[in-house]
Amino acid sequence: MSDTGNGAPEMTPGVRLTAEEKAAKFAELAQRIRGMQPEDAAASAARAGAARAEASMAEAPESETAVPAEQAAPPVPAPAAPAAPAARAAPAAPSAPVLRPAEPSADVLQRTVAVLSAGGAPVELAAAAVAAFGDGAAERLREDPWTILGLPGVRPEHADHFARGLLGASVGPDDPRRAQALVLWVLEQAALRGHSAQELSEVAAGLERLRMPEPAAAIEEALADGRVLPFQEELTGAEAHASAAGDGNEDEPPTRTLLALEALAMAEVSLAEKLLQLMASFVPGEDGGEQDGGEPSAESESEPESEPEGPAEAAPVSPGPAAWEAAAEAAPSSSATALIRAVAGSALVLHTGGEAARAEPAALLAAATGLGLRAWAATWTDQGKASFAALGEAGSPVVTLAELLSGTAGPGRAADGTLALDLLIVLDAPLLDVELAATVLESLADGTRLVLSGDPGQLWSAGPGRFFADLLAAKVCPAVASRTPDFGPIGELVSGVGIGELQPVEAPDKEVVILTAKDGGEAVHRAVQLLTDSIPRALGIPAEQVVLLTPGHGGPAGTRALNAAAKARLNPGPGRFGGFDPGDRVVESPAPGVVRPARVVDGDAAGLHLEYPDGSRRTVPPAEAGRLRHGWALTVHQALGRRWPAAVVVVPEDAAPALSRQWVYTAFGRGERHLSVVHAAGPALVQAVAERPAQPRTTRLRAILAENAVEAD
Repeated sequence: MSDTGNGAPEMTPGVRLTAEEKAAKFAELAQRIRGMQPEDAAASAARAGAARAEASMAEAPESETAVPAEQAAPPVPAPAAPAAPAARAAPAAPSAPVLRPAEPSADVLQRTVAVLSAGGAPVELAAAAVAAFGDGAAERLREDPWTILGLPGVRPEHADHFARGLLGASVGPDDPRRAQALVLWVLEQAALRGHSAQELSEVAAGLERLRMPEPAAAIEEALADGRVLPFQEELTGAEAHASAAGDGNEDEPPTRTLLALEALAMAEVSLAEKLLQLMASFVPGEDGGEQDGGEPSAESESEPESEPEGPAEAAPVSPGPAAWEAAAEAAPSSSATALIRAVAGSALVLHTGGEAARAEPAALLAAATGLGLRAWAATWTDQGKASFAALGEAGSPVVTLAELLSGTAGPGRAADGTLALDLLIVLDAPLLDVELAATVLESLADGTRLVLSGDPGQLWSAGPGRFFADLLAAKVCPAVASRTPDFGPIGELVSGVGIGELQPVEAPDKEVVILTAKDGGEAVHRAVQLLTDSIPRALGIPAEQVVLLTPGHGGPAGTRALNAAAKARLNPGPGRFGGFDPGDRVVESPAPGVVRPARVVDGDAAGLHLEYPDGSRRTVPPAEAGRLRHGWALTVHQALGRRWPAAVVVVPEDAAPALSRQWVYTAFGRGERHLSVVHAAGPALVQAVAERPAQPRTTRLRAILAENAVEAD
């Protein structure tokens, strides 16, 4: 599609408001939102959602099986970066079956191609359009051309061009259909940056950049539809002080007006409600009962015996305080003792610490199973599962989160559909976005104990929200901070970064090496030299166990440049199988935030044959090959949940906007035995560590928890 500038092409202009008129419109809109009852937004969304669902059911053929568009649609050529994904459930296990709709008929595709062609859009989008909108895709696109904005890779300027192609030059930038689509798009782009909500003023600014004549009217259109929900939040702390100083009004508490996509808003509400329900339904065990190995109570002796009618489930085990205290005293460290004691008396416990602190939830898992509880731990990656299992006894009940939720491994499900367990320990908890966290909570029965463990200094989830950080800040449950430090020069360096200091450390065995480069080209050269020669020769760590890490995919020292250089040195070849050759290191991304490293074994007409670190193999068909990238170099976000014997962190000169203390902390912690840093960013690296703790995210979970806690009191 042709790009005619930032936002709308030269459409027939509408009546433009002055800056003062726009400000008045937004003040009026914010005032109306402020006057809404708390339940109004949710009720409005529920009514609108039910109406849309009813209309969708009426249009859909009975034989069609609905699945998310990102699962159903094969990759298609896209003119730009992909749009935000739909609401995401748990990362599916690789072997989990995926239900797909029947192949669209030739007639449906032909009609969709005709509409796309008439509007000047790439006909390759037809398959994605039918997958997203069903058999009525052609009619839907013709009636509302801006619907195309929901397809992968389509940006507002592309949608505007398509609308002009279908509707003619008379179409204006203030068309209600365009207004609604752009509000959704602005919020979806914010979700890609991790925000589960956006302030009203920020959404308005985004619409103005897209040349929306009346942003306030556009937002009202979206609110009326119910796919965007408004919220009013009272500010606290420094934000409240700054707001009061700015407007000079000290009579009313300062507030902010937020807008959120319906799915994300409902996920945060559901998550908060389930967290509070889990804590409210918890009943700790008592000493002296039959479950603790004591004598049966008088009540149980007085009950008449009766023959069971059939097999019954075993009564749940509920150890009392004495049993828990004995387990706590037997723990291997004071931090493990504190964690076990916290879990004894609480349904929800947070645990924070670095890599070495994982020994504490491992001790909890062993203690809980020893007390007879159905206890399981869940990690983010296969490697995390293996390393955590190694901390306990053989056969420790640990699975990946994907395996747990898909049912391919773990405790299985009870009759009511909840997970059949008494205690769940979730490692890598900061990687849970709000939708995935809500899925985990909905899988737990009332009375289940939940322990969320992770390193609060690391990067947050790939999806929207900051679940673990918000829960820590809300202080609604016990939090146990580990006193077990990460040892060695790497641990010392990372700990310093965590408190905002980037200081040199003593590394007598070359555990940490810092190199500078004048530009990205030199950084690539030095990084590949470390990967292929210096680290294997000096430290005995083979290149297969070394990873290159960088902030992004593009640029002079992004993953593309690093992977091309690494392939040229380690596995040169023509890329005869879709750009890959046997022996190439690759990574597969089956879902946002989920990365699986593998090695190419071979390739043929059936696809690429991959071998994974655990020895399993899979063939990736040609239609899914677009999800593969070379894997010698990764972004730090792709490396989350994994560590390597050696890591080379590359910080190019153009990396300054992406750098934060979180990013540096996470990147430097990926190396187990050795860390090399090659940076050409000058003072930007030190400044990021000292002055920029994290890239900010706007969320609502903490406020919702606070509101519910007040109501409960």
